[in-house]
Amino acid sequence: MLFNSIEFAIFLPLVFLLYWFIFNKKLKVQNAFLVVVSYIFYGWWDWRFLSLIAFSSLVDYLVGIGLGRTEDVSKRKGLLLLSIFVNLGFLGFFKYFNFFSQGFADAFTLLGYKFNPFQLNIILPVGISFYTFQTLSYSIDVYKKKLQPTKDIVAFFAYVSFFPQLVAGPIERATNLLPQFQSFRRFDVESAKDGLRQILWGLFKKIVIADNCARFVNDIFGNYQDHSGSTLLVAAIFFAFQIYGDFSGYSDIAIGTARLFGFSLMRNFAYPYFSRDIAEFWRRWHISLSTWFRDYVYIPLGGSRGSKWQQVRNTFIIFIVSGFWHGANWTFITWGALNAIFFLPLLLFKQNRKHLDMPGKHTLLPLPGEFFSMLLTFTLTTLAWIFFRAESMSMAFDYINKIFSISLFTMPELQKKTLFFLLFLLGIEWLQRSKQHGLQLDTISTVFKYRTIRWLTYYTLVFAIIIFGAERQEFIYFQF
Repeated sequence: MLFNSIEFAIFLPLVFLLYWFIFNKKLKVQNAFLVVVSYIFYGWWDWRFLSLIAFSSLVDYLVGIGLGRTEDVSKRKGLLLLSIFVNLGFLGFFKYFNFFSQGFADAFTLLGYKFNPFQLNIILPVGISFYTFQTLSYSIDVYKKKLQPTKDIVAFFAYVSFFPQLVAGPIERATNLLPQFQSFRRFDVESAKDGLRQILWGLFKKIVIADNCARFVNDIFGNYQDHSGSTLLVAAIFFAFQIYGDFSGYSDIAIGTARLFGFSLMRNFAYPYFSRDIAEFWRRWHISLSTWFRDYVYIPLGGSRGSKWQQVRNTFIIFIVSGFWHGANWTFITWGALNAIFFLPLLLFKQNRKHLDMPGKHTLLPLPGEFFSMLLTFTLTTLAWIFFRAESMSMAFDYINKIFSISLFTMPELQKKTLFFLLFLLGIEWLQRSKQHGLQLDTISTVFKYRTIRWLTYYTLVFAIIIFGAERQEFIYFQF
């Protein structure tokens, strides 16, 4: 079920009313109701994969119970390996089987032995990269004794399948979300109102920004040989905003929806295109995944401790693994490696934690140095996004090569309407850069201090969604 669909527009208020007025007497009943509606939400796409998420949930629940009952080191390691094998096994089979099969065949071809690789016609289950990491983090945290295993199977199944963030995150840790299923929840009017505002902002970013950018981007990338370098550059920039509007829009809708039900999800985006270097960008972009890899891969490898060589090695591992997580294609791996290369100078010169404060902290507009840093970071990020968007490595290199041709200095094709909305998006988010999302209000809000401005903004967004919304498209991260 898509957030930007009629089905969800009916599903959400119906579930909301039943949740607060019918199933609100007992906590376990309320959690069971969330499991049922979450499975309906997920099964709406393909009911056959419900058994997959149920089996993954059951395995990690039982692993947690087992870890809580033994102090034997070998048994504990065995249980953890079971969780890793099941979760990464499912992920590897559905997402990477054909990639490794083709790679295996290519390797033998280089040695002079040619054969056709065995390929499976596999449908990738929506959200498998997200919920497998969520359940896996539970087992790891219980193994490390950072979390007590739960005996409440209903609460655990609700934690894994919670429908707002089930298919595209944020990737929640059990330490944050699971206790919320084990505590009685009360309806908070102000929290719900802010949740609705965040949903509206997320819908605007998805329907008006991302989907309109997508129409232009798909046309240009699909026929890039027929367009000028300047147009290809504009399409790359539009894709940067397409993927931001698409993914951060989903996160906003997910977080806002969760607040309607009394839950607090972690922030997943913090205005990443205002970053002043690549390190800051990765602290602001897909925060739940970045911190997951930091805590469960980067730090166990040694993190930034050890020799320079070890730090460089760990940096490349974390970025390449992140790229591979996104998809079984060399384009994603190259995207990750490029980000590692951009990050490397900051690491070597110990500048990777230089920008921890808010950009333009004491000024309305960014200072010239800040603006140049943000522009450079955005340029590098956009360059890397070309590999992310391209269908193959050869296409990515051809695309970049054509950008840097003489036609770069010609007048580009442009969607003026979409450009206007991009400037509107940047303006609102810059003014709201100290807030959790673009429509968050408080008594000292710089942009929403006056009631007239607030309601004018709401009506503008609703009008834009209705009038300027492009043809409905799935969220990009559903394929991951």
